[in-house]
Amino acid sequence: MPDMPNPIRILADHLVNQIAAGEVVERPAAVIKELIENSLDAGCGQIEIDIEQGGVKRLRVRDDGCGIPREQLELALSRHATSKVSELADLEAVATLGFRGEALPSIASVSRLTLTSRAEEDAESAWEVSVGADGRLVSPRPAAHPRGTSVDVRDLFFNTPARRKFLRTEKTEFDHIEQVVRRVALARPEIGIQLRHNGKGILSLGASGGDESRVLERLDRLLGKGFGEQSLAVDESAVDLRLYGWVMRPAFSRSQPDQQFFYVNGRMVRDKLVTHAVRQAFSDVLHQARHPAYVLFLQTPSRLVDVNVHPAKHEVRFRESRQVHDFIYRSLHRRLSQGTLGSEDVSVGAAPLVERPDTPSEPLFEPTSGSVSTKTISNARPGVRSGSFPSASGVRDSRQNYQADLAFQRPPPSERVVALASATGPGGDEGSEPEPRQSMPPLGFALGQLNGVYLLAQAVDGLILVDIHAAHERIGYERLKRAWKADDVVRQPLLVPVSVQVAPREAELFESHAESIARLGLVVDRIDAGSLVVREVPALLRQADMERMLRDLIADLSEHGRSTRLEEAVDAVLATLACHTSVRANRRLTLDEMNGLLREMERVERIDQCNHGRPTWVKLTHDELDRLFLRGR
Repeated sequence: MPDMPNPIRILADHLVNQIAAGEVVERPAAVIKELIENSLDAGCGQIEIDIEQGGVKRLRVRDDGCGIPREQLELALSRHATSKVSELADLEAVATLGFRGEALPSIASVSRLTLTSRAEEDAESAWEVSVGADGRLVSPRPAAHPRGTSVDVRDLFFNTPARRKFLRTEKTEFDHIEQVVRRVALARPEIGIQLRHNGKGILSLGASGGDESRVLERLDRLLGKGFGEQSLAVDESAVDLRLYGWVMRPAFSRSQPDQQFFYVNGRMVRDKLVTHAVRQAFSDVLHQARHPAYVLFLQTPSRLVDVNVHPAKHEVRFRESRQVHDFIYRSLHRRLSQGTLGSEDVSVGAAPLVERPDTPSEPLFEPTSGSVSTKTISNARPGVRSGSFPSASGVRDSRQNYQADLAFQRPPPSERVVALASATGPGGDEGSEPEPRQSMPPLGFALGQLNGVYLLAQAVDGLILVDIHAAHERIGYERLKRAWKADDVVRQPLLVPVSVQVAPREAELFESHAESIARLGLVVDRIDAGSLVVREVPALLRQADMERMLRDLIADLSEHGRSTRLEEAVDAVLATLACHTSVRANRRLTLDEMNGLLREMERVERIDQCNHGRPTWVKLTHDELDRLFLRGR
């Protein structure tokens, strides 16, 4: 055996810290993140951040937290020294943002760091400690500093030029720093934050003090004006979980996922499970090429989440991942189903929202003479029909009923006069006062039709504009979905079963979920170690590529433990049917028909947007109308 070229030796502490810095200190923004987290753990109420040359020349974070006593200053810069973890059990329920005790020594090993602090018990003066170029600590010395702590980091990567040359331009590095500060500011509105770059003020955010209006004002400042106004407040609780925050209405989705902020116990995370749950909740109201915007907070017991799975603590692992996924999905799905019309009394911190009933009251669009009602068709048809071929697509009855049920009839002139009187006011005079709030429906009463496309209605607090085709499309889509579910699932046996070859482990995975998938109409048998055979499919999907569908299902099950591809494929077919059978542009409607559409909209879930994610209605408030005409100036 040849001799080893170099003997095994223990690395010097300074070199160990520099190696650790490779994981912790990726760029100046990573330094800012670690220092701000320490300030938050210290219970501060105000943070001041000064940056020079994108953070390469200098980064300083100053807080008014509890401070560090003189005798512990040197320990704070020692490797794996922390006040947040004392035994193994503490790692199983980490309640602080930082806990490993390696950030400060790692930062100090690749910069010129000075730590100044004054604890509450140090009444005489503050104390300062620094790290020399060789990694040695300089003894604490008196300094002038108010209660709290300042960490001053200069000349980042001065002793590791290989790392420094990988940094980007000053503007790019500062943009990353600003993003970190914004994420913290969104999560902690009770903390005041000041950010300066090269002496110029960039952000100045005051503490909210528990005032919800100031929280919404901070959202607008950080995410763009109108975020608070166009978002839906979320607050749901179940068992030990609570989800709260804001999601932008689907009609205001974005082309990039640049406004997606999710926090677990106050910690910003990027987690595949969370992203999948949120995306799934938006699947029925958002175009595939668009991305939702949200600021959401998940509270869960610390023992049920592991935050120590990534060096930079960007990822977490949930002990009950399936439960967390379903909770996030159902909470957001319920809130999006309610939309704006169900959010009048909703605010973050309020009681959990009440879900609308699945079955709305009878529609105001009466069927034409001789048509068959939904109840008659639903009661006449059996549930799951296996072994027989449906006459057409499996939902023909539902579509025919839908077309008949939404057929518009022109009412007698006397009824139109009554509707006009309701729309203009109790006395029927256009100049009279509107009805009291308690007697006015949320979408008000119809005034007329514009350009054959839009419906105009008068509400208590402004003017409602409705895209008639988009609204009617959503109404029809939701009705078709209810009819499809009420009939259970219509299966279509395949004359020639489809054989699919997969890996043995994939076949085992699918077999374990075969029973639940069969309830959705897809019947698949396993004939050997790696062979699956599709024997029956949902009738609506009889023309679909079943081999591709099956492989996508297996991929979802492997990644997330569940899949909604079948439901999404069926919904896509129903959405197409609803689109082709809804009211077209330039169809002239009577006043009663328009009021009937408004009342139906008030009962339908997800009515805020059509099947393609476009808004179905907007409101111009009285204040907005006054501004348009310069009234009150």
